[in-house]
Amino acid sequence: MVENLETLERDGVDIYDLRGLKCPLPVLKTRKRMKAMAPGARIWVETSDPLATVDIPHFCREHGHTLVETQSVDTGHRFLIEKAV
Repeated sequence: MVENLETLERDGVDIYDLRGLKCPLPVLKTRKRMKAMAPGARIWVETSDPLATVDIPHFCREHGHTLVETQSVDTGHRFLIEKAV
């Protein structure tokens, strides 16, 4: 398994690359990363785990974050999350 935990940027929003990680790691790492973010800040989360399409929206609902956008991409899925205020 290759872990590519890079942070890139797209339109001024960080991209957290979690491709290659399996459930529950994408959600756990996203939660940890978002704790350090300011309320209202946004982050793109990229994952190749098919269960992330269930886990990430559930994580957002449970913690009050806004799932702004979900995209299917060749390498998996991309989620734009806005941290709860």
